Amino acid sequence: MKKIIIFLFLVSSFVGFSQEDAWVYFKDKPGSQAYFDNPLTMLSQRALDRRTNQGIALDGKDVPVYQPYVDQIIAATGITVKAKSKWMNCVHVRGSQVDITALTSLYFVEKVDFANRSISASKISATKLGKTKALNKTVLSATTFNYGNSANQIQMLNGHLLHQSNYTGSGKIIAVLDAGFPGVNTTSPFARLRNNNQILGGYDYVNRNANYYTGASHGTSVLSLMGGYVDNALIGTAPDASYYLFITEDDTSENPVEESNWVEAAEEADRLGVDIITTSLGYTTFDNPNYDLTYSDLNGTTAFISKGVDIAFSRGMVCVVSAGNEGNDPWHYVSAPADAVNALAIGAVKADETYASFSSYGPTSDGRVKPDVTAQGQNPYVSDASGNIINKDSGTSYSGPIVAGMVACLWQALPTKTNQQIKQLIMQSADRYAAPTVQYGYGIPDFSLAVANGLSVASFSNNDFTVYPNPATDSISVTLNEGFNSGNIVFYTILGQKVLEEKITTTSSVISIKSLSKGTYLYNILSNGFAKSGKIVKE
Repeated sequence: MKKIIIFLFLVSSFVGFSQEDAWVYFKDKPGSQAYFDNPLTMLSQRALDRRTNQGIALDGKDVPVYQPYVDQIIAATGITVKAKSKWMNCVHVRGSQVDITALTSLYFVEKVDFANRSISASKISATKLGKTKALNKTVLSATTFNYGNSANQIQMLNGHLLHQSNYTGSGKIIAVLDAGFPGVNTTSPFARLRNNNQILGGYDYVNRNANYYTGASHGTSVLSLMGGYVDNALIGTAPDASYYLFITEDDTSENPVEESNWVEAAEEADRLGVDIITTSLGYTTFDNPNYDLTYSDLNGTTAFISKGVDIAFSRGMVCVVSAGNEGNDPWHYVSAPADAVNALAIGAVKADETYASFSSYGPTSDGRVKPDVTAQGQNPYVSDASGNIINKDSGTSYSGPIVAGMVACLWQALPTKTNQQIKQLIMQSADRYAAPTVQYGYGIPDFSLAVANGLSVASFSNNDFTVYPNPATDSISVTLNEGFNSGNIVFYTILGQKVLEEKITTTSSVISIKSLSKGTYLYNILSNGFAKSGKIVKE
């Protein structure tokens, strides 16, 4: 009887996994020059502006996949195309091993990588030290706002100080890549987003349609932590940012095609000119165990989705990624794509700022610190799909978007910074930056400090400009050394709010600061393309 049972199990397993998933990579992109000659055919003006502002050149990854190649794959026997990626120049296909392998005979196919690495000759599976699952999809895991219940999760990061300086995410766009957004189009916590036209659009990459107000409610709760607004009950960290909502996660299964969905959505976010991508998803195990990642794969460069994060970063976006919820398990490692080199991976702490034991931690298999920073992930206040404000669930799924909203506020305050500079400022502001730990990473960030640090970075010798006296009362003198004839001096509060700007027209200018209240200020001098920042005390 036992042999029969085992046989039936083996037969059912074989039937269940008779179809394989694979990525088919193409050799080239014919006709690419036409896109470079007319870049608006592949990227929006906002995306091009983001590249220009950060000094990022266009390259072949920006060019769409050559559609005639895709059409020939679609027409191939036994093949279903599930997704495509211009960044990787590939399509994600499903079919039998024989039919997929046959695609290598096509002249334009460079290689085929099976998700099942025991098939793919180019990837040798390492011995498994343990395994995890995707982040729990049901979430086991001078402006003054009445934050109510959500005060702690924002004040922990000094986010309220940015809000008080009117840095609330305005002018920044966040793409949320998740499992679904039911209720966002109807319930009261999202009415402010709807009324102000801050939801710019979206797409369901799982079902390939434009109905993104469906699926699992995980994404609804995630969005509420950034854009939710119920006076004295729930205020998101970026209530004035704008949002795209993309469904990439199939809540009913676990398959590598979800990684491909994510990359395709990230490419669309890039095209639309999005500033920040936030994702509370993670992958290491799948329904077919042959697809599972190993610890050695968590090196930032192996998983398809992790490679996608790094390419997204290279386009000028900040990618905020939840670390994972396996901190209590023998397999406690961060999942993909939190292992990506350029991901801003977010761990979780409790309301009292102590480590939340479920929060996944590193290091990555190549020895890097992950998570990067932490925020409240245990029992924060969120909105569910019915509009109820609750705090019964926990997860890094929540700490991630809390930080993502603050990234938007920080970037609004420091609009000339690159994504790399923004990420570095956040990490440097964290309370364990000098001595990171595996659970906390660099610690809990202080976004007010990040603003101050961002305004204080000098780019030249301190001897070029002189500001005195310091402390000062009614006025200061600014001396420009030889070669500097004129410029501007701008004063900011310690929170980064501009309060005074004056021209410097001679080699020794006297600037009145009578209008400033007593306190500490940051200043920034601009002259002949150079800048100097510092602090001055008004007595």
